[in-house]
Amino acid sequence: MTDKTLIAAKKFNRRTLLASAAALGTVAAAGPFASRRALASSGEVRVFAWSSHFTPDLLKRFEADTGIKVALTEYGTNDELLNQLKATNGEGFDVIMPTVDRVANYVELELVQPLDEAKLKMDNMLSGPAAGTAGKAGIGTGARYMSPADWGTEAILFDRKKAPIDYGFSLGDLWKEEYAGKVTIRGHSGLAGVGRYLEAQGKLPHPFLDGFADEAKMAAIWDEILKFAVAHKKNVGQFWSNANEATAAYVVNGCTIGQNWDETAAALIKDGKDVGYLAPAEGAFAWLEGYCVTSKAKNVEQAYAWMNWFLEAKNSADYVAPLAFNPVAKGAEKHLPDSASTFFSAAYPKDALDKLWWWPAQAAWYVAKRNEYQDRFLAA
Repeated sequence: MTDKTLIAAKKFNRRTLLASAAALGTVAAAGPFASRRALASSGEVRVFAWSSHFTPDLLKRFEADTGIKVALTEYGTNDELLNQLKATNGEGFDVIMPTVDRVANYVELELVQPLDEAKLKMDNMLSGPAAGTAGKAGIGTGARYMSPADWGTEAILFDRKKAPIDYGFSLGDLWKEEYAGKVTIRGHSGLAGVGRYLEAQGKLPHPFLDGFADEAKMAAIWDEILKFAVAHKKNVGQFWSNANEATAAYVVNGCTIGQNWDETAAALIKDGKDVGYLAPAEGAFAWLEGYCVTSKAKNVEQAYAWMNWFLEAKNSADYVAPLAFNPVAKGAEKHLPDSASTFFSAAYPKDALDKLWWWPAQAAWYVAKRNEYQDRFLAA
């Protein structure tokens, strides 16, 4: 996952990690859609991406630099993205923005096309996102389907006064009696957190990762996960499935601790909330987001211009800074604000970076079964 000769420094922060070329490792709809457009010029690129990722100023800068008009449509979950693409058979967009573990679904359904590396600014990419399964997401074909955009984590978000914790806090600690009614989790990743905790306790019938490749083992593993989760469900004050719901759990619904994305923590801190964000003892869930070109893209050259613009150091840094994500372009760390480094250092103390747990590829059968367990948990 990581080059441990590079990770073995005495002190880490966001900038020292990003300065290490291999530090990221070699890994990794129904409903309303809100659209907005930058001012028009020549050419267009139709982007289907995560909600609240792109500020109007950033889009205007892209247009000023490239002369390309942006038609941006937003979604809140990977499932929304996949369902929308399936419903239109890949029509309507030039660029989509899945997480790397879900790219296999789009390749299997022939919804995305292999990327031409000669058209990408490969030399601008940090080697971790650019190399191996994380960057290529080739599903055994040797082709590259994703140009990396950012990486981040899902870890423990906590109210500093009402639920103070220190490094060493376990994913399993969320289920202690003291947090009854105060925890917020996402359905499927909350269950995965239970699985990783139970594995660390030696209470799973197979290694947790085995379930991603073997359906029978997956069922045996997740049966145990579901049993534990249902027995402790009283701890859940609110489930979340997108960034807005996660924020509401703390602001509106009385939750004081949970398993959340880094962007939720950053948003709450920006709004003046006294919260912290910390990797759990088992290691933070880590993910990589990137851009894929749809198989039926009409504006292919503009799609490559979009991907390459975000591989420029300053553009990469300015894109991720408001989100508390981490950039993928070489030299981007030089353009990050001090607040980003402070957040990063507090979230990943001591050996936390060595213990990042990258989401593996999730085949279509796995996602379907995982969602079945999630639904059973939600309905219990």
